[in-house]
Amino acid sequence: MSTARPTVTLTLAVGILFSCALILLHNIDARRGSAIIRESLYISSPAALKRMSLGYNGLLADIYWTRAVQYFGSHHARSAEEYDLLYPLLDITTQLDPKLIVAYRFGATFLAERPPMGAGQPEKAVQLVRNGIQHNPDDWHLYYDLGFLQAWNLHDYVGASRTFANGAVLPHTNPVMGVLAASYATKGGDISTAMLLWQTTYQNNQNEMIRQNALQHIQSIQSDEAVTELEEVISRYEEQTGHAPESFLNLVYAGMLKGTPLDPTGQPYELLPGGKIQVQDPDSLPFITKGAPPGWKRKTVPLP
Repeated sequence: MSTARPTVTLTLAVGILFSCALILLHNIDARRGSAIIRESLYISSPAALKRMSLGYNGLLADIYWTRAVQYFGSHHARSAEEYDLLYPLLDITTQLDPKLIVAYRFGATFLAERPPMGAGQPEKAVQLVRNGIQHNPDDWHLYYDLGFLQAWNLHDYVGASRTFANGAVLPHTNPVMGVLAASYATKGGDISTAMLLWQTTYQNNQNEMIRQNALQHIQSIQSDEAVTELEEVISRYEEQTGHAPESFLNLVYAGMLKGTPLDPTGQPYELLPGGKIQVQDPDSLPFITKGAPPGWKRKTVPLP
């Protein structure tokens, strides 16, 4: 006996059941107004839902994603402080359809924002996006989202740098990922890693603006290190002589320097009264943290 008729009948029946479920959901929402009860269609077991879906996991995931959006929207509209069901709804949605990228990305935003704009659950947002990366390891957007969650919401700059760096080496990615990795390594105080990442960005990127930005970061880090070393030399000179050097020549005559030190752009450093070091043209080293003249402000607008 042919199985075509039963298969078609079963398919139609499943479609009708899901349509009825959506209609029922709409009617429930319309009747209860702004009140949100323990959601209809909310079943906490993804395994049970998969069995009930009869193989239509994607369709059921769409229904749960719709429910998650409705849940968030209704709570947001009334400036709610608690979003208890938001993460469970998103978790079920993405377990039913692990490839539903929109649920990871927008869901994480819903979770991370502070109340009343969102759930105020950045750790849950990070967990959701990590799950997304586990199932979609080649999607750079998820690494991008995770990196900013770590940096902006958790203030984990080193972790953000690692996430951006992992996203930067994907087969199809955004060139800015390498820049972000290096920037947050710098911000997190991991200077050696930052230097390596900036050098990699400079060597491997074809975008001239990004290359110039990377070069300025490299030279600024080198200048900061040089200023630190020069000030240590000056401190040793003061300990030995009892007074600060009047010029770099004093340090040369004392055998502490080989000549007037130059910054990474080729300009001589200035030795100020009191033994402080200053760069001549801070605009050529716009990312320095040491040696800038008092009151100097960066004129260039750096890439992220």
